[in-house]
Amino acid sequence: MPFARKRPLTILNRDEKSYLQALNRSRTEAAQRVERAKIILLYSEGVSVSAIARQLQTNRPKIERCVDKVLQLGVMAALQDLPRKGKPPSITKEARSWVVSIACQNPKDFGYSYELWTTKLLSSHIKANCKKAGHPCLGRLSRGTVSKILTKSEVRAHKIKYYLEKRDPDFEVKMEQVLYVYKEVEILRNSEQKDYSVAILSYDEKPGIQAVENTAPDLPPIPGDKPYFARDHEYVRHGTVSLMAGIDLLNGKIHGLVVERHRSREFIQFLKMIDLNYQKKSKIRIILDNHSAHISKETRSYLLSIPNRFEFVFTPPTQCS
Repeated sequence: MPFARKRPLTILNRDEKSYLQALNRSRTEAAQRVERAKIILLYSEGVSVSAIARQLQTNRPKIERCVDKVLQLGVMAALQDLPRKGKPPSITKEARSWVVSIACQNPKDFGYSYELWTTKLLSSHIKANCKKAGHPCLGRLSRGTVSKILTKSEVRAHKIKYYLEKRDPDFEVKMEQVLYVYKEVEILRNSEQKDYSVAILSYDEKPGIQAVENTAPDLPPIPGDKPYFARDHEYVRHGTVSLMAGIDLLNGKIHGLVVERHRSREFIQFLKMIDLNYQKKSKIRIILDNHSAHISKETRSYLLSIPNRFEFVFTPPTQCS
């Protein structure tokens, strides 16, 4: 006579059964989850624990643990491992804090030539100095453990992220002036009036652009042989040039000037070009940086010769971030 089932039968709803069937057919899920899905499905169909163990070629205790978890905690919990206490940590909290404190210091302070820490350098330094610092548990510290400790503390000692240093005590005031100009642009562009009495330009320079020339003409593509343009690797250098450019924030027009050098006289040349492009009654407001050529005696002498024509709005020096 067969043994009577002591455990109650597992009853699955439609969603649970569909999920377990999909999990059973999966080729990407973890094998452990797939096996547990098979166990739950077979048990819900009335198959005995011994029969499930024989069919899956495993042992009864494993099947019983899975079934008990289903009956106690539900289907989804039975598919996962329950949280366990785990092995007690061999590295103390104080030792981990010491590792982080070392990582937050410059390697050059410890006599190394490196600018930044690497996990190899940091682990070797810690293993060499841990006993002296009172943390002998770090004597066998690996690079992987160093990485885990730093990651958990959100420290990236092997990377550099640039910041901007505050150099101008009037940064806030100057920033407000620039933002006010851009807000004025937004208001003017949304207005129905298109004949503006002011021109607003955003200006900058790009110095040191290489001026190069090819020594031979490009060869066109040849179907079936060379599907791309061919260019000779040699070229002729013609020094460098500077690009001065300003975009009209009201109509989008770009004013550009290519010059050989970047001095006051070239900047004045750009201002003269701008002056010719706008009506004499218009005020020309330019947003620009604090380059010396923009406020030199030569530049200011030119501006004095055409009073009330230009208005400079200087961007503030860099700010901490």
